[in-house]
Amino acid sequence: MGVVATLELNEAQAAGNTIAWQRFLPSGPVALLPLTDNLSSLVWTTNVEHAKKLLKMEPDEFVDALNEAFLKKDSSSSANSVLKIIDGILPFNKNKMQQVPPKVLKVQEKSRAAFPLGLGHASSYVCKGAAVIGDAAHRVHPLAGQGVNLGFGDVLQLTEVLAEATYNGSELYDLQYLLKYEQERLKANVPIMAGVHALQTLYCNNFAPFVLARSLGLKFTNLTPPIKKFFMDKAIA
Repeated sequence: MGVVATLELNEAQAAGNTIAWQRFLPSGPVALLPLTDNLSSLVWTTNVEHAKKLLKMEPDEFVDALNEAFLKKDSSSSANSVLKIIDGILPFNKNKMQQVPPKVLKVQEKSRAAFPLGLGHASSYVCKGAAVIGDAAHRVHPLAGQGVNLGFGDVLQLTEVLAEATYNGSELYDLQYLLKYEQERLKANVPIMAGVHALQTLYCNNFAPFVLARSLGLKFTNLTPPIKKFFMDKAIA
């Protein structure tokens, strides 16, 4: 389940609120997506029972649970113990200031809701006279905003093929052009969807070797600018 809400942040800590935050918890990722200087949108992936509990909480209790989810350090697993040792050994981690999300001050009234999450994909994006885009064509877990990015890509590609059809004097519903949209978007969407689903599966696993491997992978990526830039470019494409 995905629990969503609109949150008011500590404006001084948010510093313009230009950063999207995501943390992976045993039950699933929790993410803050910037809206304004002091407002962010929440997407908290969790199990059904926990989602029901979050929705029933009083506003202050919900805010406390959310701040704890983002800021509480997990020192319970053997993998985290190993990571602490590695952090103490690696010279390039010395004096590196750790960024933390701004504190959540308030949840806007009546903004909390929950909806089912999952992986879904249409068998076809087009038929004569019609095309589907965005969530009507595909659904992914809310990871790094990739669901909306895929939808934006659909809109851009469909606009291009419709413009091409018009330029060539064809009807907008000409299947030749709609199929071109489908082919191009399948090539772009399917790999991203597979990657997001794999990450979702990996980060919901508490098996210590998995935790260690994914944590080391993220640390290595963060400390290697070319690799970091590659993933950032893919995420915002």
